[in-house]
Amino acid sequence: MNLRGTVRADRPLVVLAVGEEARYLPPELPVLLTGMGKVNAASAVAAVLAAGPRPALLLNLGTAGALRPGLAGIHEIATVLQHDLDTELLRTLTGETYGAPLSLAAEGAVLATGDTFVADDEQRDRLAQRADLVDMEGYAVAWAAAQASVPCRLVKQVSDEAGEGAARTWQESVDACARDLAEWAARHVG
Repeated sequence: MNLRGTVRADRPLVVLAVGEEARYLPPELPVLLTGMGKVNAASAVAAVLAAGPRPALLLNLGTAGALRPGLAGIHEIATVLQHDLDTELLRTLTGETYGAPLSLAAEGAVLATGDTFVADDEQRDRLAQRADLVDMEGYAVAWAAAQASVPCRLVKQVSDEAGEGAARTWQESVDACARDLAEWAARHVG
């Protein structure tokens, strides 16, 4: 976890997984780098929110894999779900709901979050039945924000096609993705 800048109640806190994604963000924006994966993201966000002050908004920017052909560019997330937690089985076993999908916006893409970097065509095709994009932190950021009653937005830049070769493609595209995310932030974050 790495917090750059000062969290203020009148400003958003920009949350990203790794420095490569944040490289071009304006220096005046407070930025939290959580590390990759759901545990790192949830614990980093929870720690910052617990320490206070709480930001006006948690804005999770980052890269995501496309689960369908033709998806490119920047997408705001309407719904985020966990693809590696069997919510239905847990409900059957316990009668409780764990990890239900979270609604964030009226319109936008569906994001599947899990602790697996999806680089397999079969896994991508299975996930495409439930979501448009895949990442490793979005659900955790949104969940931690919801627990603290802090508004949250997820905005993802497509970096790869979440199939064979995705890891190489991510490495080749992350710099351009970081530039696009910084341009989006400059236009949308006051």
